[in-house]
Amino acid sequence: MDPCCTTRPPEASAPVRCPSCDRPGRKVDRITVKALLRSGALARLSAPGHRFCPGAECPVVYFGNGEVFERPDLTLPVFQKEAPGHRTVCYCFAISEDDLRREMAATGRSTATERITSLVNADRCACEVRTPQGSCCLGNVAAAINAAKEVAESGGEPLALSEETPRHA
Repeated sequence: MDPCCTTRPPEASAPVRCPSCDRPGRKVDRITVKALLRSGALARLSAPGHRFCPGAECPVVYFGNGEVFERPDLTLPVFQKEAPGHRTVCYCFAISEDDLRREMAATGRSTATERITSLVNADRCACEVRTPQGSCCLGNVAAAINAAKEVAESGGEPLALSEETPRHA
């Protein structure tokens, strides 16, 4: 490997709780943080370990010893930090909440979970570099499908489908 890309050994682990909202964070690989930071934020990256803050109301996405990265520091919107409606639920295969609702309206169900699982099993996902939480999105997909089902079953107004769904993959 080229010496310019070698990493130094971890010195200390990231704090466990988010410094902004005090929620426990999930460990994420350094490659996840590096892949998703804007260039200015990447230039500030110094802590060897980071955690992902899942708090919807918290502006912090990643935190490490003495540093935080917030939503504007990332190259894409973060599922857990955005309002429900038009979020990307699978970053590897560009599946949005709009896509799920469209499929459910047309067929009565969503096959997104099965499609993603098949692609994961074929080793075609890249969650560690595409998904802000640094891990598989299937939990997010299942939650979005369940939320869409609840709205449909309650007779509530579904969120309007946008003409053009933003893609962030």
